[in-house]
Amino acid sequence: MPTPSGCSTSRCGSIDGGKTFQQVSAPHGDNHDLWIDPANPQRMILGNDGGGLVSYNGGYSWSTMYNQMTAEFYHVATDSRFPYRVYGAQQDNTTMSVPSRSDFVAIVTPDWRVVGGGESGYIAVDQDDPDIIYAGAQTGRMTRLDLGSGHAKNITVWPEPTAGRAAGDLAYRWNWTSPIHLSPHDSKVLYSGGNHLFRSTDGGQSWSQASPDLSRADPETLGRSGGPITGDNTGAEIYGTIFAFAESPVEAGVLWAGSDDGLVHVSRDNGENWTNVNPPDLPDWALISIIEASRREPGKAYIAATRYKSHDERPYLYKTEDYGETWTSITNGIPGDDFTRVIREDPEQPGLLFAGTERGLYVSFDDGGSWESLQLNLPIVPIHDLVIHGQDLVVCTHGRSFWILDDISALRQIADDGSRGAMRLFAPGITYRIPPSADFGPHPPRPGKNFHFVGGMMQTYWYEEHDDNTTSRHWLDAGDNPVDGVVIPYWFDADQSGEVTLTILDDDGDEIRRFSSEAGDEKKPLIQASAGSHRFVWDMRYPGATQVQGGDASARRGGAMAQGPTAVPGTYQARLDAPSGSQTVSFEIRKDPRMETSQEDYQAQFDLMIEIRDTLSDVNDGVNRIRSAREQLDGWAERGDEDMAAAAKDLSGKLLDIEDKLIQYRAKSLQDTLHFPGRLTALLGGIGGVVAGAEGQPTAQSYEVFDGLRTQAGDALASLASLLDTDLAAFNARVKDSDTAAVVV
Repeated sequence: MPTPSGCSTSRCGSIDGGKTFQQVSAPHGDNHDLWIDPANPQRMILGNDGGGLVSYNGGYSWSTMYNQMTAEFYHVATDSRFPYRVYGAQQDNTTMSVPSRSDFVAIVTPDWRVVGGGESGYIAVDQDDPDIIYAGAQTGRMTRLDLGSGHAKNITVWPEPTAGRAAGDLAYRWNWTSPIHLSPHDSKVLYSGGNHLFRSTDGGQSWSQASPDLSRADPETLGRSGGPITGDNTGAEIYGTIFAFAESPVEAGVLWAGSDDGLVHVSRDNGENWTNVNPPDLPDWALISIIEASRREPGKAYIAATRYKSHDERPYLYKTEDYGETWTSITNGIPGDDFTRVIREDPEQPGLLFAGTERGLYVSFDDGGSWESLQLNLPIVPIHDLVIHGQDLVVCTHGRSFWILDDISALRQIADDGSRGAMRLFAPGITYRIPPSADFGPHPPRPGKNFHFVGGMMQTYWYEEHDDNTTSRHWLDAGDNPVDGVVIPYWFDADQSGEVTLTILDDDGDEIRRFSSEAGDEKKPLIQASAGSHRFVWDMRYPGATQVQGGDASARRGGAMAQGPTAVPGTYQARLDAPSGSQTVSFEIRKDPRMETSQEDYQAQFDLMIEIRDTLSDVNDGVNRIRSAREQLDGWAERGDEDMAAAAKDLSGKLLDIEDKLIQYRAKSLQDTLHFPGRLTALLGGIGGVVAGAEGQPTAQSYEVFDGLRTQAGDALASLASLLDTDLAAFNARVKDSDTAAVVV
C-alpha cells in the first residue's frame, strides 16, 4: 500500500482495502516508512528516526523502540563523575545521559536520564559541578538544568519564536545544531554560537555579543524554505550560522569559529577582533563541522569539514600551527568518498588523532600524516562526534547510539614510539577495582539467548563459549558494561611456533597466576598465539580454592569460592614469554574513587580471603582424598574375600562419616540443597562470599564465623588423618599380606 512521503510525525493506514483510513502513528518521532503485511493487514512494521516498531493490531499499540541500538546522536559530551556519564541529544527524541558503567551488570533504562534541551543540540556539563548541565535544541534554544534541585530554566540567548519565518527576517540566526561551549579556563563562561558568538558569565541569565556575524550572510541563502504552497521553516533550514566553536585549552581568549557556509575565523583577544583564516584550498560553501583546538600549542588547531550537500563526498581535514595563517591537508589514508565529520586530538599523546567519517572511525599516529581504520566491531555508521575521556574513546554515531573503546593505552604507546616489532606487550592503562555489580541471575547461562533480571527489568543477552576457554555476554536490549579486569594488549607479527605464556606477578616479582596458549588440566583462559593484535583480560583474581572432583551442588547454594581473592590496589607486572622473545610491563590497580576503603582495609580483606580459600582447599582436598579411597575400597568390597570385603566396607563407612562433615554429598542438584543442609564446603564458600561481597574491612562477625568453621574443618581433617594413619594403614597391611592386589592409595 502506498504511504505518504517525506518526514511526518504521523501515519494514516488502511486495514480494509482503502475504504477507511485511521491514524496509526507510533509515539516515537518522525516516521519514514510503513509496511503492512498483505496476508494480514493487522501486522505492521514502522520505521522512524528512532528505529523500528511492530504492531499486531493495526496500529492500536506498538512494540518498544528501546530494545534496539538505533539512536541518532548529534554530539557527545562527558562529565567529571566516576564512573563518568555520557551525554547527547538524539534526533526526534530526548537528550540523554547514560553512565559509562552501571552499578548493575548492564546499562539499562533506569540508568538513563533526560537533561533538558531538545533533539538536536550540543550538551555542555560543568566539570566543576556536574549537576549543572547546559543543553541545546534547534533555533538556539537552551536550558540550564540543576540536577540537585531538578530545576530547569530556559536561558535561550534570544528567545524569539522562529517557526514560519525566513532566516533573513530573524534578529539572530542559530543552526539546527548550534554549538554550546564552556570555557576550559573558567567553567562559568558559557558560549553559544549563532551567526554571532555570544558569551554568558552568569549561567545564561544574561548574554553579551562576542563577535560580528561570522557567516557569509548571503541573502540568497536566508530566504523562506519550502514550496509556494507549503512552507517548511521549522528551524532546520536556517543557514549562515556558526556551526563549530572551540576555545584553546592552552591560552584563554584564543577563540575559533567555523560556519555552516564555509568560513573559519580566529580571535586572539577574547573576541575583540576576528580574522578570516580559511584554508585556501577548501572549496567554498563547505560546512565546518568540528574545530579542535590543540591542547599543546595555542596556535594549533584542526578542522573537519563536509561538502556532501554539494554532491562532494571527499574528506576535508586540515591542521594549522600558526593561528590559521597556513593550513595542511591531512586526509592521506581516508577513502576519497568517505567525507569527514569530526577530528579530535588525544589529550595525552602528541600526534595521536582520531577522525570520524560518514562510514567509520580512523586513527593517525603521526599527527594526520596518514590514517588507518579503527573500525574493529563498530558498525558502519556516520560518526558525528568523538570525545577522549581519560583512557577511553567515546564515539557518537548517528544511527547506532554511543560506543566506547575502553583503554586506548596501546594506541598511545604506538604513537609514542611508532614501534610494534616482532612482538610487543603493551602496558595496560590504569584499572579500577570496582565493587561487584548488582546481579540477580541465579541460573547459569546456556549458549545462545538468555534472560536476566537487571535493575528491576528483565533483559536479554547472548551468551557464547569460546575455544580459548573464555565466555562472552552481549546484551541485546541493554548497554554493555566495560570488562571487569586488567586489559592486557599484546601483538605478534607472525604466528608463534611454540608455547606462549602470560604471567601475572606482584610488585616484588612473585608469581600470582600463569596463563598459557596450551590447554592444561585446569580450564583457564588461553593465550592467543596467532599473528595480530590481542587483548587478554586478567580478572584481578588470585587462584581459587581446590575444587571438589565431580562438583559440589551444595556449595552452589552457599556461594563457593570458585574464584580466588581479588588483588588489592597496587602495582603489578605482566610478563609475556613467546618464541619471539620475552617482555615485562608494569601496571596499576586503583581503588574505586567513590570508596573510602583504606589500603589497610583492602589488605585485611585480602588476608582473610586467602585464609578462607586455603581452608576451603584443605577441606576440598580432604573430600577428594576420601572419595578416591572410597572408590578403591568399594572395588575391594566387590572383589575381595568375605573378610576383606567386610573390612573395606567398614572403612568406607567411616570415611563417609567424615565426608558428611566436610560436604553435603546427598545433594545432587541445587534444589536438593533446600532439603539437605550445607556442610563445611558450602559454609566456607558462604562466608567467603560475605567477605568478598563488599569493599573493605571484614566485619567482626565474619572473623568469628570463619574461626568457628576453621576449627570444625581442623577437627574433621584431623579425624581423617588419624583414620588414614590407622585404619587405612592397617587395611593396606592386610592387603600386602594377602598379596592379591594393590593397596589403597
